[in-house]
Amino acid sequence: MHPAISVILFSVLSGAGFGMLAIIGLDFPFRDNPANVFVISFVGVGLAVAGLVSSTFHLGRPAKAWRAFSQWRSSWLSREGIAAVATLLLYGIYALWWMIEGERLAWLGALVTIGSVLTVFTTSMIYAQMKTVPHWNTKFTPVVYLAFSLCTGFLLAAGFGINNAYGGNSVVIVAIAALLTAWAAKTFWWQRAKKSSLANSTSSTATATGLGKIGKVRLLERPHTGPNYLTKEMVHIIGRKHASRLRQIAMVIGGLLPLAIVLLIFIGLLPQGAMAAAALAMIIGLFAERWLFFAEAEHSVSLYY
Repeated sequence: MHPAISVILFSVLSGAGFGMLAIIGLDFPFRDNPANVFVISFVGVGLAVAGLVSSTFHLGRPAKAWRAFSQWRSSWLSREGIAAVATLLLYGIYALWWMIEGERLAWLGALVTIGSVLTVFTTSMIYAQMKTVPHWNTKFTPVVYLAFSLCTGFLLAAGFGINNAYGGNSVVIVAIAALLTAWAAKTFWWQRAKKSSLANSTSSTATATGLGKIGKVRLLERPHTGPNYLTKEMVHIIGRKHASRLRQIAMVIGGLLPLAIVLLIFIGLLPQGAMAAAALAMIIGLFAERWLFFAEAEHSVSLYY
Protein backbone atom coordinates (compact mmCIF):
# COMPACT_ATOMS: atom_id res chain seq x y z
CA MET A 1 0.00 0.00 0.00
CA HIS A 2 1.14 3.55 -0.68
CA PRO A 3 2.36 5.11 2.62
CA ALA A 4 0.68 8.53 2.35
CA ILE A 5 2.19 11.10 4.71
CA SER A 6 -1.24 12.51 5.58
CA VAL A 7 -2.52 9.14 6.80
CA ILE A 8 0.68 8.47 8.75
CA LEU A 9 0.36 11.83 10.51
CA PHE A 10 -3.31 11.12 11.14
CA SER A 11 -2.84 7.73 12.79
CA VAL A 12 0.20 8.68 14.88
CA LEU A 13 -0.79 12.18 16.06
CA SER A 14 -4.45 11.45 16.71
CA GLY A 15 -3.46 8.25 18.51
CA ALA A 16 -1.13 10.18 20.83
CA GLY A 17 -3.70 12.93 21.39
CA PHE A 18 -6.63 10.67 22.20
CA GLY A 19 -4.34 8.46 24.27
CA MET A 20 -3.46 11.48 26.40
CA LEU A 21 -7.14 12.46 26.73
CA ALA A 22 -7.92 8.90 27.84
CA ILE A 23 -5.30 9.10 30.60
CA ILE A 24 -6.50 12.56 31.69
CA GLY A 25 -10.04 11.23 31.91
CA LEU A 26 -8.83 8.55 34.33
CA ASP A 27 -8.08 11.37 36.81
CA PHE A 28 -4.32 11.33 36.34
CA PRO A 29 -2.99 13.90 38.86
CA PHE A 30 -2.18 17.39 37.56
CA ARG A 31 -1.93 20.81 39.15
CA ASP A 32 -5.44 22.25 38.98
CA ASN A 33 -4.58 25.87 38.17
CA PRO A 34 -6.30 27.12 34.97
CA ALA A 35 -3.04 27.81 33.12
CA ASN A 36 -1.80 24.25 33.58
CA VAL A 37 -5.17 22.77 32.63
CA PHE A 38 -5.13 24.87 29.46
CA VAL A 39 -1.61 23.71 28.53
CA ILE A 40 -2.27 19.97 28.94
CA SER A 41 -5.62 20.33 27.16
CA PHE A 42 -3.95 22.22 24.34
CA VAL A 43 -1.38 19.43 23.91
CA GLY A 44 -3.89 16.56 23.98
CA VAL A 45 -6.59 18.19 21.89
CA GLY A 46 -4.01 19.79 19.60
CA LEU A 47 -2.45 16.44 18.70
CA ALA A 48 -5.86 14.84 18.17
CA VAL A 49 -7.14 17.66 15.97
CA ALA A 50 -3.87 17.92 14.02
CA GLY A 51 -4.14 14.22 13.19
CA LEU A 52 -7.77 14.48 12.15
CA VAL A 53 -7.15 17.53 9.96
CA SER A 54 -4.16 15.89 8.24
CA SER A 55 -6.34 12.90 7.33
CA THR A 56 -8.60 15.10 5.18
CA PHE A 57 -5.71 15.81 2.80
CA HIS A 58 -5.83 12.17 1.71
CA LEU A 59 -9.40 12.58 0.50
CA GLY A 60 -10.13 13.35 -3.11
CA ARG A 61 -12.20 16.39 -2.13
CA PRO A 62 -11.30 17.51 1.42
CA ALA A 63 -14.03 20.18 1.37
CA LYS A 64 -16.63 17.40 1.30
CA ALA A 65 -15.13 15.44 4.22
CA TRP A 66 -18.27 16.16 6.26
CA ARG A 67 -20.20 13.73 4.04
CA ALA A 68 -18.26 10.82 5.55
CA PHE A 69 -20.31 11.19 8.74
CA SER A 70 -23.42 9.94 6.95
CA GLN A 71 -22.02 6.45 6.32
CA TRP A 72 -21.76 5.36 9.96
CA ARG A 73 -23.85 2.22 9.38
CA SER A 74 -21.21 0.63 7.15
CA SER A 75 -18.01 2.68 7.34
CA TRP A 76 -15.45 2.53 10.14
CA LEU A 77 -14.05 5.82 8.82
CA SER A 78 -17.41 7.44 9.43
CA ARG A 79 -17.67 5.90 12.91
CA GLU A 80 -14.17 7.15 13.68
CA GLY A 81 -15.15 10.69 12.72
CA ILE A 82 -18.30 10.63 14.85
CA ALA A 83 -16.45 9.14 17.84
CA ALA A 84 -13.67 11.72 17.53
CA VAL A 85 -16.01 14.73 17.39
CA ALA A 86 -18.15 13.42 20.28
CA THR A 87 -15.08 12.79 22.42
CA LEU A 88 -13.60 16.22 21.74
CA LEU A 89 -16.92 17.88 22.65
CA LEU A 90 -17.08 15.90 25.89
CA TYR A 91 -13.51 16.81 26.73
CA GLY A 92 -14.23 20.48 25.99
CA ILE A 93 -16.97 20.47 28.64
CA TYR A 94 -14.74 18.48 31.01
CA ALA A 95 -11.82 20.92 30.63
CA LEU A 96 -14.00 24.05 30.97
CA TRP A 97 -15.50 22.79 34.22
CA TRP A 98 -12.02 21.86 35.44
CA MET A 99 -10.63 25.33 34.69
CA ILE A 100 -13.59 27.24 36.11
CA GLU A 101 -14.39 25.15 39.19
CA GLY A 102 -10.92 23.77 39.88
CA GLU A 103 -12.22 20.21 40.11
CA ARG A 104 -12.83 17.33 37.73
CA LEU A 105 -16.09 15.50 37.13
CA ALA A 106 -15.26 11.80 37.45
CA TRP A 107 -18.27 10.59 35.45
CA LEU A 108 -17.50 12.97 32.59
CA GLY A 109 -13.83 11.97 32.67
CA ALA A 110 -14.90 8.33 32.37
CA LEU A 111 -16.91 9.20 29.25
CA VAL A 112 -13.89 11.01 27.80
CA THR A 113 -11.74 7.93 28.39
CA ILE A 114 -14.29 5.59 26.84
CA GLY A 115 -14.73 7.92 23.87
CA SER A 116 -10.96 8.23 23.35
CA VAL A 117 -10.46 4.47 23.42
CA LEU A 118 -13.40 3.96 21.03
CA THR A 119 -11.98 6.58 18.66
CA VAL A 120 -8.60 4.84 18.45
CA PHE A 121 -10.34 1.48 18.10
CA THR A 122 -12.46 2.70 15.19
CA THR A 123 -9.33 4.12 13.55
CA SER A 124 -7.63 0.72 13.78
CA MET A 125 -10.71 -1.05 12.43
CA ILE A 126 -10.52 1.00 9.22
CA TYR A 127 -7.55 -1.26 8.43
CA ALA A 128 -8.21 -4.39 10.50
CA GLN A 129 -11.51 -5.13 8.71
CA MET A 130 -9.91 -5.17 5.24
CA LYS A 131 -9.84 -8.82 4.16
CA THR A 132 -8.07 -7.76 0.97
CA VAL A 133 -4.96 -6.85 3.02
CA PRO A 134 -3.83 -9.95 4.98
CA HIS A 135 -1.23 -7.98 6.97
CA TRP A 136 -3.93 -5.79 8.52
CA ASN A 137 -6.80 -8.24 8.73
CA THR A 138 -6.21 -9.42 12.30
CA LYS A 139 -7.56 -8.68 15.77
CA PHE A 140 -4.01 -7.73 16.79
CA THR A 141 -4.13 -4.55 14.68
CA PRO A 142 -6.50 -2.83 17.16
CA VAL A 143 -4.37 -4.17 20.02
CA VAL A 144 -1.25 -2.51 18.58
CA TYR A 145 -3.02 0.78 17.84
CA LEU A 146 -4.49 0.96 21.35
CA ALA A 147 -1.22 -0.05 23.02
CA PHE A 148 0.77 2.65 21.22
CA SER A 149 -1.94 5.26 21.77
CA LEU A 150 -2.25 4.66 25.51
CA CYS A 151 1.52 4.38 25.94
CA THR A 152 2.29 7.70 24.24
CA GLY A 153 -0.67 9.27 26.02
CA PHE A 154 0.58 8.09 29.40
CA LEU A 155 4.10 9.38 28.74
CA LEU A 156 2.70 12.78 27.72
CA ALA A 157 0.40 12.96 30.74
CA ALA A 158 3.22 11.93 33.09
CA GLY A 159 5.47 14.61 31.61
CA PHE A 160 2.96 17.31 32.58
CA GLY A 161 1.70 15.61 35.74
CA ILE A 162 2.61 16.02 39.40
CA ASN A 163 5.94 14.42 40.29
CA ASN A 164 5.64 11.20 42.30
CA ALA A 165 1.90 11.79 42.61
CA TYR A 166 1.25 8.20 43.66
CA GLY A 167 4.38 7.95 45.78
CA GLY A 168 7.62 6.14 44.98
CA ASN A 169 8.25 5.22 41.36
CA SER A 170 4.76 3.95 40.51
CA VAL A 171 4.33 6.29 37.51
CA VAL A 172 7.74 5.28 36.13
CA ILE A 173 6.98 1.58 36.61
CA VAL A 174 3.69 1.94 34.70
CA ALA A 175 5.55 3.78 31.92
CA ILE A 176 8.11 0.98 31.63
CA ALA A 177 5.35 -1.64 31.55
CA ALA A 178 3.43 0.33 28.91
CA LEU A 179 6.49 0.65 26.65
CA LEU A 180 7.38 -3.03 26.93
CA THR A 181 3.78 -4.11 26.33
CA ALA A 182 3.30 -1.86 23.30
CA TRP A 183 6.47 -2.96 21.52
CA ALA A 184 5.93 -6.62 22.46
CA ALA A 185 2.51 -6.39 20.78
CA LYS A 186 4.06 -4.81 17.70
CA THR A 187 6.82 -7.43 17.55
CA PHE A 188 4.19 -10.16 17.66
CA TRP A 189 2.25 -8.32 14.94
CA TRP A 190 5.37 -8.22 12.74
CA GLN A 191 5.98 -11.93 13.25
CA ARG A 192 2.42 -12.71 12.24
CA ALA A 193 2.69 -10.44 9.18
CA LYS A 194 5.57 -12.53 7.85
CA LYS A 195 3.25 -15.53 7.69
CA SER A 196 0.25 -13.69 6.28
CA SER A 197 1.59 -12.41 2.96
CA LEU A 198 -0.32 -12.94 -0.28
CA ALA A 199 2.28 -15.55 -1.25
CA ASN A 200 1.27 -17.63 1.78
CA SER A 201 -2.47 -17.18 1.26
CA THR A 202 -4.89 -18.97 -1.04
CA SER A 203 -5.04 -15.89 -3.26
CA SER A 204 -3.23 -15.91 -6.60
CA THR A 205 -3.44 -14.47 -10.09
CA ALA A 206 -5.93 -17.23 -10.84
CA THR A 207 -8.29 -16.20 -8.04
CA ALA A 208 -7.77 -12.50 -8.69
CA THR A 209 -8.89 -12.82 -12.31
CA GLY A 210 -11.43 -15.58 -11.70
CA LEU A 211 -9.91 -17.63 -14.52
CA GLY A 212 -8.38 -20.35 -12.39
CA LYS A 213 -11.18 -22.81 -13.15
CA ILE A 214 -10.19 -22.75 -16.84
CA GLY A 215 -6.53 -23.59 -16.32
CA LYS A 216 -3.16 -22.14 -15.33
CA VAL A 217 -3.16 -18.35 -15.43
CA ARG A 218 -0.14 -16.26 -16.36
CA LEU A 219 0.27 -12.57 -17.11
CA LEU A 220 0.65 -11.80 -20.83
CA GLU A 221 0.18 -8.01 -20.73
CA ARG A 222 -0.42 -5.53 -17.93
CA PRO A 223 -4.09 -4.49 -17.59
CA HIS A 224 -3.04 -0.88 -18.23
CA THR A 225 -0.21 0.64 -20.24
CA GLY A 226 0.44 3.24 -17.52
CA PRO A 227 -0.12 3.79 -13.82
CA ASN A 228 -3.63 4.36 -12.48
CA TYR A 229 -5.23 4.98 -9.09
CA LEU A 230 -5.03 1.34 -8.03
CA THR A 231 -1.36 0.93 -8.92
CA LYS A 232 -0.50 4.20 -7.16
CA GLU A 233 -2.46 3.61 -3.97
CA MET A 234 -2.69 -0.18 -3.61
CA VAL A 235 0.62 -1.45 -5.00
CA HIS A 236 3.85 -0.48 -3.28
CA ILE A 237 7.11 -2.43 -3.32
CA ILE A 238 9.70 -2.01 -0.59
CA GLY A 239 13.05 -3.80 -0.39
CA ARG A 240 13.57 -6.26 2.46
CA LYS A 241 16.79 -4.58 3.60
CA HIS A 242 15.14 -1.16 3.55
CA ALA A 243 12.20 -2.45 5.59
CA SER A 244 14.51 -4.12 8.11
CA ARG A 245 16.49 -0.90 8.58
CA LEU A 246 13.35 1.17 9.11
CA ARG A 247 12.08 -1.40 11.61
CA GLN A 248 15.28 -1.03 13.58
CA ILE A 249 14.99 2.77 13.48
CA ALA A 250 11.42 2.56 14.74
CA MET A 251 12.34 0.30 17.64
CA VAL A 252 15.45 2.26 18.63
CA ILE A 253 13.92 5.75 18.49
CA GLY A 254 10.37 4.79 19.43
CA GLY A 255 11.17 2.06 21.95
CA LEU A 256 14.70 1.91 23.32
CA LEU A 257 15.25 5.68 23.56
CA PRO A 258 12.02 6.35 25.52
CA LEU A 259 12.80 3.33 27.71
CA ALA A 260 16.29 4.71 28.42
CA ILE A 261 14.81 8.10 29.38
CA VAL A 262 12.28 6.45 31.69
CA LEU A 263 15.01 4.35 33.33
CA LEU A 264 17.08 7.49 33.95
CA ILE A 265 14.02 8.98 35.66
CA PHE A 266 13.69 5.78 37.70
CA ILE A 267 17.22 6.09 39.11
CA GLY A 268 16.81 9.80 39.74
CA LEU A 269 19.06 11.26 37.03
CA LEU A 270 16.17 12.97 35.25
CA PRO A 271 12.96 14.62 36.54
CA GLN A 272 9.55 13.16 35.78
CA GLY A 273 8.98 15.99 33.31
CA ALA A 274 11.43 14.22 30.98
CA MET A 275 8.58 11.80 30.25
CA ALA A 276 7.45 14.37 27.67
CA ALA A 277 10.78 13.91 25.86
CA ALA A 278 10.24 10.14 25.96
CA ALA A 279 6.80 10.65 24.43
CA LEU A 280 8.26 12.84 21.68
CA ALA A 281 10.89 10.20 20.86
CA MET A 282 8.21 7.53 20.72
CA ILE A 283 6.05 9.60 18.38
CA ILE A 284 9.03 10.11 16.04
CA GLY A 285 9.73 6.37 16.08
CA LEU A 286 6.09 5.63 15.37
CA PHE A 287 6.29 7.62 12.14
CA ALA A 288 8.72 4.96 10.87
CA GLU A 289 6.59 2.15 12.30
CA ARG A 290 3.44 3.49 10.66
CA TRP A 291 5.23 4.09 7.34
CA LEU A 292 6.12 0.41 7.33
CA PHE A 293 2.57 -0.49 8.35
CA PHE A 294 1.39 0.84 5.01
CA ALA A 295 4.45 0.18 2.80
CA GLU A 296 4.68 -3.52 3.68
CA ALA A 297 0.96 -4.21 3.34
CA GLU A 298 0.00 -6.21 0.25
CA HIS A 299 -3.40 -5.56 -1.29
CA SER A 300 -4.91 -8.45 -3.21
CA VAL A 301 -5.50 -6.17 -6.20
CA SER A 302 -1.73 -6.36 -6.82
CA LEU A 303 -2.26 -9.95 -7.96
CA TYR A 304 -4.31 -8.64 -10.88
CA TYR A 305 -1.58 -6.20 -11.87
